[in-house]
Amino acid sequence: MSGNIDPQQLPYRPCVGIMLINAQGLVWVGNRINNTEAVTGETFTWQMPQGGIDEGEKPRVAAFREMKEEIGTDKAEVLGKSEGWITYDLPAELVGKALKGKYRGQKQKWFALRFTGTDADFDLTADAHQEFSEWRWAHVDELIALVVPFKRGVYKEVVAQLGHFAAPA
Repeated sequence: MSGNIDPQQLPYRPCVGIMLINAQGLVWVGNRINNTEAVTGETFTWQMPQGGIDEGEKPRVAAFREMKEEIGTDKAEVLGKSEGWITYDLPAELVGKALKGKYRGQKQKWFALRFTGTDADFDLTADAHQEFSEWRWAHVDELIALVVPFKRGVYKEVVAQLGHFAAPA
C-alpha cells in the first residue's frame, strides 16, 4: 500500500477492453510506452487495447472510441462481449500512483471484434497521448504470458470467454 491509502476504500475504474481479431484469427497486441516496469520491475509490457469509459458513455461506444484513439482505427465488427464485468486490483506499490491515484483497479467490459481493415490502417500516433510503441498480431494462446502479472487473471477470463472468436474468418 502506498502511504496511507486503503485500496479497499477506492472504487474500480469503469473500463473497456478490446480483443481485436484479424481474418487469420490472430489478436492485436501493442507494446505499452507507459508501462509499470519502473515501479514493479516487470518487463511484460504487451497488452490488448483498453481504456476508460466516459461518464454516460455506453461500453460498446467506448470500445470503438478507445480503439480509434489508441491504435488509429475503428474498422471492426462486434463478435461478442464478456459476461458481466471482469475486475483486477493494482499491486500495492501502484495504488495511489497508477490510474491517477483514484482507483484500486479496473472493472472491464471486454469486446471481441473482427478487424475489417488492413494493417496500414493502424496509426499508433493518432492520439496526442500515444499508448503503444509498436504492435503485432499474436496467437490467442500467447496473450496471458505477454501481459503484466497483475492483469493475467483478467486475460485468463477474457480468453476463456472470448478466445473462441480468435479463429480464421
